[in-house]
Amino acid sequence: MTNICLIRHGETDWNSLGKIQGRTDISLNANGIRQAEQCRDYLKESKWDVIITSPLKRAKETASIINGALNLPLVEMAEFIERSFGDAEGKTKEERQALYPDMAYPNQEAYSELEERLKAGLAHILQSYPQNNILLVAHGAVIHTILRILSNEEITLDNTYLTNACISNIHYTGLQWAIRDYNIVSHLQV
Repeated sequence: MTNICLIRHGETDWNSLGKIQGRTDISLNANGIRQAEQCRDYLKESKWDVIITSPLKRAKETASIINGALNLPLVEMAEFIERSFGDAEGKTKEERQALYPDMAYPNQEAYSELEERLKAGLAHILQSYPQNNILLVAHGAVIHTILRILSNEEITLDNTYLTNACISNIHYTGLQWAIRDYNIVSHLQV
């Protein structure tokens, strides 16, 4: 069985301000570093084979902090970069609603392209790391999309907010992916 622990990156200043980041490359803030350290402490007692990360700073920093206790191979995979939100990046929810009430952000990555990219990324993991336990540090839209696909639309943005540094677990067995649990936050302390 191939197991993937999906970890949303720690908080950034833009997260705390409610600004959508997308591909804008923002670093973790002090709280995000603390959240990554809490993930590290929570995950260090389990057996892992590799850490895969998005190429964006906030994910790489989170992965690096977690890996401080694990010393695993750390692999960047472009398939798991955050969705581009085009002209909406850097804007708060209120600004986005005023400018784009239909949420059709100019120049954003098409949802169908995001889905295909993530399906290709999961296939790449299965091929490259069969029967491994994998930590995958990525982003809110990436993890939401994976969970939405695997849950047959039951887990959506409308009913599940993924907290920074939350953990979700999926596994591949019997020729399909399945969700074990999602949006775990018990390791995060205020």
